[in-house]
Amino acid sequence: MTTTSQNASPAASTTGAAASTSASRPLRVTVWGENRHEKRDARVRENYPEGMHSAIRDAVTENLGEGVATRIALLDDPEHGLSEEVLAQTDVLTWWGHMAHDEVSDEVAERVQRHVLAGMGLVVLHSGHWSKPFTRLMGTTCTLRWRNERDRELVWTVNPSHPIAAGIPHPIVIDEQEMYGEHFDIPVPDELVFVSSFSGGEVFRSGCCFRRGKGKIFYFSPGDQDYPVYQHPDVRRVIANGVDWARPAAAEREVPFLDRYPTDWFLTGESGQGVGDAEAAGKGE
Repeated sequence: MTTTSQNASPAASTTGAAASTSASRPLRVTVWGENRHEKRDARVRENYPEGMHSAIRDAVTENLGEGVATRIALLDDPEHGLSEEVLAQTDVLTWWGHMAHDEVSDEVAERVQRHVLAGMGLVVLHSGHWSKPFTRLMGTTCTLRWRNERDRELVWTVNPSHPIAAGIPHPIVIDEQEMYGEHFDIPVPDELVFVSSFSGGEVFRSGCCFRRGKGKIFYFSPGDQDYPVYQHPDVRRVIANGVDWARPAAAEREVPFLDRYPTDWFLTGESGQGVGDAEAAGKGE
């Protein structure tokens, strides 16, 4: 079931989200979760008794304070909780998935992709690197090396001036975590904020920023279901910072499209002729 909540507690120290949020409404965040491990695995229920999605939502609300309104959407909701109406009312979508990527419909994945291209922010967490929306937006396999043997992970800040790194210690120490290692088959990030090292010697680009169309995407890898990583205060702060950074730059949302403009339109003030992609493909003939 899709649920909504508005945080009413005093804002914690943030990257400035409360001050920069539009006075007319809060930043609208939809937290998407698979919610399958929580049903199947006792260890996951012990780590996250209210679900991983609830821990991620709480990370956002406790750090961004009254300037954010949250909604939870789950895989088994109608349309996976991501109807056109819900996405149109979402400024930033967070995504955690692992064991059921193939169960996400192509229609919903395309819908998410389209909204990102039109300006919605997207924060992809941990094994969401293999989600349909993320791989569509990256255009690569997004595969990596992997081991689940309780490695210690150190998350190193490589871009301390980046807004997502605000208030984050160098390094974040995660005592037990699943190992993700290079090569990570993603495009070169527009901005690299964090890299991780593991007790086995591997390294990984664990905090990556991308821009696609009008939207911003932040990928952050710490957060396997077998460990209580989303209870870690510094990991929670990074997630909230990533949500704040990914907020839309413009109020209006529109997918870029090909349009025909007359000669000297910039002198006459004439607007485009409203040529859509389908007509433009045939040159309007």
